[in-house]
Amino acid sequence: MSGAKPRRRIARFKWLVLALTVAGCLILVKAFRDTMGDPVVHRVSVTSAGLPAGSEPVTIALLADIHVAGPDMPPSRLERIVEQVNRLEPDLVAIAGDLVSEKRTATHIYSPEEIIAPLGKLDAKLGVAIVPGNHDHWFDWAALKTEIRKSPQLTVLVNDAAQFGPLVVAGSDDAFTGRDDLEATFGAMDRLSGARIVLTHSPDIFPQVPVDVDVTLAGHTHCGQIAYPWGGSPATMSEYGDLYACGIMEQHGKTLVTSAGIGTSLLPIRLFTQPEIWLIEIRPPQS
Repeated sequence: MSGAKPRRRIARFKWLVLALTVAGCLILVKAFRDTMGDPVVHRVSVTSAGLPAGSEPVTIALLADIHVAGPDMPPSRLERIVEQVNRLEPDLVAIAGDLVSEKRTATHIYSPEEIIAPLGKLDAKLGVAIVPGNHDHWFDWAALKTEIRKSPQLTVLVNDAAQFGPLVVAGSDDAFTGRDDLEATFGAMDRLSGARIVLTHSPDIFPQVPVDVDVTLAGHTHCGQIAYPWGGSPATMSEYGDLYACGIMEQHGKTLVTSAGIGTSLLPIRLFTQPEIWLIEIRPPQS
């Protein structure tokens, strides 16, 4: 009998090790699928008085935090995502910054030409609007901007606004690195007419967005990138915590859409968050 208890303890220990090993394997499989899976498409509809009654709705595909870098986001994967976006047939594509990742865990850092080339294949009749993110500035925003401007369908917005058909899109420079000029950004919208859209990397400018803006489109937070299974995450890189960190927020008559993005930052892994594309339909008022 003296050896029975040690044997039972050894047996329990073996079962514990087995259970932890199985759990670890399941988490690794989950992380791989969350990181490398095709982006999930989410849809939302917003009514704008800036569109004439009876006019056709306008759709915007929101991409954010592409973070081109090895191992998880080589240009070849971005090309496949571009094909997925094109199949959605958006009228406008809005890219909310962080085109690149220079993370230390990257297995390969690509050139500005390699990073931008797949975006030149986006097919949207109103074009593509792009704002910079913090990683774009830390990498080489001047070189990225030079490559972007080689493609006629790609438009850079830096504290400025432009007309895209019936849409007025204002693009803020990156607030996370303190390069935003909201007075200039919002002021640039006043000389244009149409449904009013604000495109920004960080959602933290949302409290300052005017109430007559129909929708604000943002990224940066990755919805936490590594999140809890029950929701929320340890870090969102937002001064407002989880408030503006993920999905749709309606506050003071304004609408914000914050995308989880499609790439990764710092660590090349997602867990309990998925890459995503938002398809935003801007509709005119009902007759």
